[in-house]
Formats: sequence, C-alpha cells, structure tokens
Amino acid sequence: MIWIVRTMMTLALLGAVIWLVAPHELAGALRAIDLHWLAVAVLLLALQIALSALRWHVTAHAFGFALPRYRALQEYGLSVAVNTFLPGGVLGDLARIARSRSFGWRGAAASVLIERLAGQVALALVALGAGVAVLGVLRGGALVIAAIGAGGFLLWLWPRGRRLLMQAWLAPGVWPAQAGLTCAIVALNLGGFWAAARAVDVVLSPGVAIVLISLTLLSMLIPLTINGWGLREGVAAALWPLWGIGAAQAVAASVAFGLACMGAALLGLVPWLLRSRQTGQDPVVAPKLPRQ
Repeated sequence: MIWIVRTMMTLALLGAVIWLVAPHELAGALRAIDLHWLAVAVLLLALQIALSALRWHVTAHAFGFALPRYRALQEYGLSVAVNTFLPGGVLGDLARIARSRSFGWRGAAASVLIERLAGQVALALVALGAGVAVLGVLRGGALVIAAIGAGGFLLWLWPRGRRLLMQAWLAPGVWPAQAGLTCAIVALNLGGFWAAARAVDVVLSPGVAIVLISLTLLSMLIPLTINGWGLREGVAAALWPLWGIGAAQAVAASVAFGLACMGAALLGLVPWLLRSRQTGQDPVVAPKLPRQ
C-alpha cells in the first residue's frame, strides 16, 4: 500500500511542478540537453556509489566483520539500483541486510544503517552551512545550534546508538577513513548535480552551487516519493529563482540529475552482473574479525 501511495505522490508532485513552470519551456531545455555533461554527471555519481560501497566496507570492519571490498561493491550497486528504480526507497537496503545476514541480523542492520546515516548527516551538515550563508550568521547560527542540540538529544535518548556511532565513526584508525570517504562522497554528489545542471545550460558558481544543490538534495531525505522525484523538482523551482535562475531551468537541472542518478545506478549494477556465474551463489560471506 505504501508503494502505491508513494507512486501516486511522485506522479502528482512531478506533474504539478511541470505544469506550474510551463511545460514547453521545460521540454525545450531537456531537448537541448548536452549529453557530454550528462555523461560527466553519470560518471561522478557512479564513482560516488563505489566510494559509498567502500565506506560500507570500512563500517563493517569497524563492527568486526570481514566484508570483502569487491563484495561490498557488488551488493551496494545492487542496493542502489533497487532503491532507484523501485518504489519504497529502502528495499535495496533491506535486501542488502538480508544478503549480509552472515553478519548476524543485528550486525548487518547496524552496518547498513550507520553507513546510510553517515551520508545523510554529512549532507545535512553541508545544508546547515548553506543555511548560514542564506540566513546570515545570527539566524543561521541559531539553526545550526538547534540542529546539533536536537541530534545530541536523540543520541542521549538512544545509548546503544551512541555506542554504535563511536565504534563505527570515531574509533581510532576508523575516523580518518570515514571522514575522508564521506567528504569525497558529498563532493561527488554535489559535483554530479552541478554537471547535470551544466547539461541544461545552467552554470553555477561554486559558492552558489553548494548552497542551492545541498538544500535541494536535502529534500530527497523526506520519504514521500520515489527517490526524491517531485520533491526535488519542487524545491528547485521554489529556491533557485531566488538566485536568478528560471524555474523551468531549475526543474530541468533537477530532472537531468534524476536521469544521471538512473544512469549511475545502471553502472553500479555492472560489478554485480559480472560476478561469478556459478548458480546458487551464497549470500555475502562475512566472517568475524578477531577482536583487537
């Protein structure tokens, strides 16, 4: 039932946005799309998938499970493709947990949850920085303090979550890899959107790109539509004109980004498709590492 609701919400929001921004202008922008820049966006987002798989590998090792890099890449690519093309938004992650059950269900769920949370927290922090740039130091600073306070309060209520985060993110020898990979992943996400915008002839300066793109991407964390479609375009249509970009161009950039995400998801499937052709292959084999 939730899949039907999400599909209907996606179609309704996307249809409303397209109708409001003048469909002929949007169609014209998409017809003139530069395939070279779109290919750059696809490649950047595909590299983001690969680095996210590596971050999952690091997270699993922090929990004491020897998830091989190549297997992480295969399973993560499959997960992203499922999340991208099927309603639900988390079906790929649930499948990744099930296929990694040799962790034990709790270990598998924790590794997937913490890895996904890392990306969302990083994007939220960038968006908060963008909020400071938009609202000014005083109001923006109050927003940052409120967000950090809310996050701290939630962790205080969830002691097990604190322990998991400390183990997976902040443990000695772990945090440099987590920080480096997460920064690179966020940069590739922003860069992929920038290249998609460039494909429809929207050129954003670095500072403006960080503000607009991070705030637009933040809408994709709201689990109302399929892979953020409709919500992302609505935010772009409302926000980007404040920086002098036409609403139709903004929506075209968001649609181009969505198409690039689909292309990257298909590329992310390649390692899984190239896996051993042996039938009846077992789910992820993830032996426990010896405790230090």
